[in-house]
Amino acid sequence: MKKSKKYVASLALIEKSKKYSIEEACALVKQTAKAKFDESVDVNFNLNINPKQADQQLRGTISLPHGNGKTVRVLAITDKVAEATEAGADFVGQQDMLDKIAKENWFDFDVIVATPNMMGLLGKMGRVLGPKGLMPNPKSGTVTPDIGSAVKEIKNGKISYRNDKDGNLAINFGKASFDPEKLADNLKAVIDVVNKVKPATVKGTYIRSCSISCTYGPAIKVAL
Repeated sequence: MKKSKKYVASLALIEKSKKYSIEEACALVKQTAKAKFDESVDVNFNLNINPKQADQQLRGTISLPHGNGKTVRVLAITDKVAEATEAGADFVGQQDMLDKIAKENWFDFDVIVATPNMMGLLGKMGRVLGPKGLMPNPKSGTVTPDIGSAVKEIKNGKISYRNDKDGNLAINFGKASFDPEKLADNLKAVIDVVNKVKPATVKGTYIRSCSISCTYGPAIKVAL
């Protein structure tokens, strides 16, 4: 596949065999963003885990110090309507909202949070929400009696992560318009969490490789 002139120009900025420090990589990734829109910046980990083993699956949340620049639309399924609304939920309801999803194929939201007493209703929606990664889960903090705090945290930059079937983990941690320092702060927060959730059964090198890139830019290897 032929590479665009912009991609080739970005590639020329990067030393192929070099692993950059977090600060260097975050400064460099901004230079590789050539699109007319504000590109997202992602970190990609190749991990020495076996996702087929239940105890080696990584799933959870990370609170980014500066958010990731995305506006997250939150749907709260709860009877604590006032609390969820006050916290900033974009949509709040119970069976009425689930009916809207089922009957109208409505998905104008990014995350669902729910109080535990609503999981009976949500359980019936597993086939619809599960494949889209929208089913609330206590591990990701999206099923909680403290619905107000959950909504606020998500609105303030709390993101979910989950490894893929090959043991890779991709996380969006900012925008190309962010200051390099803010990108570095966010990236450090991500790396910190990934290290903390290392499965006890993993032997040898845990993080095989780590690289960052913007939406249309080449990968920049990061030294950990």
